[in-house]
This record gives sequence, structure tokens and C-alpha cells, in this order.
Amino acid sequence: MSDGTLALEFLGTSCSYGSRPLFEDFDLAVPRGKVLGILGPNGCGKSTLLGLADGLGVPREGKVLVGGTSVAGLSSRERAQRVALLPQVHRTPSMHVRDLVACGRYVHMGPFGQLGEKDRRAVDEAISLMGLKGLEHRNARRLSGGERQRAFIAMALAQEAGLLLLDEPTTYLDVRAAHELMSLVRCLVSERGMTVVAVLHDVDLALRFCDEVAVLGRERPTRLLAQGSPEEVARGSALPAAFGVEAVPCDKDGMRAYGLFAATNVPHR
Repeated sequence: MSDGTLALEFLGTSCSYGSRPLFEDFDLAVPRGKVLGILGPNGCGKSTLLGLADGLGVPREGKVLVGGTSVAGLSSRERAQRVALLPQVHRTPSMHVRDLVACGRYVHMGPFGQLGEKDRRAVDEAISLMGLKGLEHRNARRLSGGERQRAFIAMALAQEAGLLLLDEPTTYLDVRAAHELMSLVRCLVSERGMTVVAVLHDVDLALRFCDEVAVLGRERPTRLLAQGSPEEVARGSALPAAFGVEAVPCDKDGMRAYGLFAATNVPHR
């Protein structure tokens, strides 16, 4: 029986990429109301995990549970009411920001696709939470990279799913925009009680902004090398095994960041 404190679970999950096994008997538990960062080398299957959670694929063996319910047993509408996925690659349409955000309400709309008062309130709240007030009537293509990502996340928020999956949300953003975006993600958890799973390539961002960090290995089939608090992961052997680096904490004014250095002893995992 699923633990009610978990938002997402992979239980004995196995799947392949072509004929090559990607995951075999893979387990991962995502606590409810937290930000979980997933780190791992290119090609280890991070995006695949998010796709399985959103029903974009079906594991060969095992289960993927959202809130204790099998993803495979949910209709597309039921799934969209529970899970919102912002993929790594998405083309920005030529439309006003408000109209883009309103696209997130599709799962709640009636047969004629009309926005009701509840839909408009949800759009307003998503725009406000992502700091997009004043930009509602701008063409989304004319936004900066950071503003554009916030608009897409606002669209996912308007969907009102409890689980938000972000696939490399800070890619192509400068340092300031990436930090601002991850700060907003933290606000979503504290203010709305959401659960966020973010695939990240920036180790420092993951250790700095996430409640828990999961590190995937480089060998196939992919294994979970570590999962725990940022401090636990930074002190452990998973980062040297996955990336060949060590994370060294640096504290200033009550805040902690991490510098990365080549690992002196790289474990074989």
C-alpha cells in the first residue's frame, strides 16, 4: 500500500530505450509538499522518469503511482488534474501571455471551451504567483528567456495539479534568471502546498533550492545512487560517482551555496 505522504512513486519500474534496458527494478519516492531535484549525467533517463509520471510512456514492469494511484489507470483528463508537466523543449506560440496561461485550463473547461469565472481566477492567480502582472497582454515571443519560462510555468499552475514536473527549467537562462525562477518554485511549495520535481543540470542550483536531491548513475541500467537532503548528498559519494566532482559548501549571510571541484577519489558505481 502506498504511503499517503508520497506524491509520486516509482516501484520496481523497468523500461528500455530501444533494445537497451534503461531502468531495471527502479524505486524512487517523492515526498508530498517538497521540491525534489533530480541530477544525473546526460542520457541516464531523467526526462524518461518525468514522462512516465505524466503517462507519456508505460513501464515494461513495475508501477508508477501519483498520490497512491497508478498512472496507467488514470484517464488523460484525470491525469491532467493531478500532474502538470513542463517539458524540456517547447515552442513559444505567438499569443498574449494571458492567453498562453489560460491554455492550462483546458482540462477544466466544458465541451465548448469557454472560460468561466473560476477559470479566470485561476489564470489571475497563476500570473500573480509567477510575477507576470503587467505582461499579460505582451506577445509571449517578445518576452525574455526568464519571463518566457515563468509564463509556461504559470500555464502549468493554471492547470491546478498538485504535482508539477519541470524538465530542465533553467536551461538557457542566465544566473540571475535561474535563481529567480528557482526561488519562485520554492514559493509554489510554501504558498500552495504543491510538490515539484525538477530535472536540473546545475548541481549548485539543485543543492541550494531543493528540499531533497536524487542522483542517478551513469551506468546502464540506471541506478539511484543517492537521495536525501542537499547536505547529505553533498557529503556523500554520489556526486563524485555520477559527475566526477565534489560539492564544497560556502556560507554567507545565512545562505549556503556550493562550489564544485574535481573529485580526488572517484568511486566506481
